[in-house]
Amino acid sequence: MWEYTDKVREHFLNPRNVGVVENADGVGEVGSLSCGDALKLTFKVDENERITDVKFQTFGCASAIASSSALTELLKGKTLEEAEKITNDDIVTYLGGLPKEKMHCSVMGQEALGKAIACYRGTPIEEKEGEIVCECFGVTDVEIRNALTAHPLNVVEDITNYIKAGGGCGKCHERIQELIDEVKGKDVPKEEKPQKLTTIQKIRMIEETLQREIQPSLKKDGGDIELVDVNGNQVQVRLRGACSTCKAAQITLKDFVEKKLREFVAAELIVEEV
Repeated sequence: MWEYTDKVREHFLNPRNVGVVENADGVGEVGSLSCGDALKLTFKVDENERITDVKFQTFGCASAIASSSALTELLKGKTLEEAEKITNDDIVTYLGGLPKEKMHCSVMGQEALGKAIACYRGTPIEEKEGEIVCECFGVTDVEIRNALTAHPLNVVEDITNYIKAGGGCGKCHERIQELIDEVKGKDVPKEEKPQKLTTIQKIRMIEETLQREIQPSLKKDGGDIELVDVNGNQVQVRLRGACSTCKAAQITLKDFVEKKLREFVAAELIVEEV
């Protein structure tokens, strides 16, 4: 359960300025019902471009409603020049904080405000720069880079919480991680191909694994195991003691012996009883 401040609860339970301003000078809509969050912001200004009325309609969670309500309170009486300087961080500060998982709700408010001001000024909203990384929510690499530069976001989950990228199908997680590594200056480790074991190395590792990981468990139940031969990835063994007559011998070989050898020696090994 997320921890909400008293002010978030207040603006959720008693949201301010709900509705649509008639004959609005500026209208901004962001999000969509399909992604779970949608916001419509409308305002009216006087001859000095000072906001005289502002209202919102939100479809979303408690944080989305509270953030939208807070935004309208911040906008009242502001000139458009002053309004343009309001950021999502200002919304969060006004509310006394938001859970990190809900930061995208404040970002949605900032985006709606930008669109509403562009609407008033008759400025065409430019298409997003960059390549679409998250197709579910239409987030570009430029937006992700900007978020990473401006805020202490370090993992994919942080990006999802902040701008929703990666919160849908998850196919973009790898690309988001690449952007995180790029912006944060991390060294992306190059995948190293595992060195191929020689036959002698493989036999030695198998013997060590049998002695260390497998035989002690089998001996507890009166059994034992012996390495007979190694042919490529085929490991031939002989069960002894109680294991040799146990009805579950094949299960022991596959679910225990083979599994351990694949874990500690090589993933391609196949264990056979002789």
